[in-house]
Amino acid sequence: MSTTSEPAPPAPRPALVFDDPLDQQTSDDTDRGWGERPEGDSAADLKRFLDEKPPHHI
Repeated sequence: MSTTSEPAPPAPRPALVFDDPLDQQTSDDTDRGWGERPEGDSAADLKRFLDEKPPHHI
């Protein structure tokens, strides 16, 4: 009985797509999400503001 095993075949490589990326609609091309504020906690909004504020805006 042989103890040598063959290596697993390599994973298939993704196909190259040469489509024009400007032909596809992006999320920025729609009205969804513009100006809408999710229902949330004002304390969480303040925490996010303070966490994301650049240091020169103290």
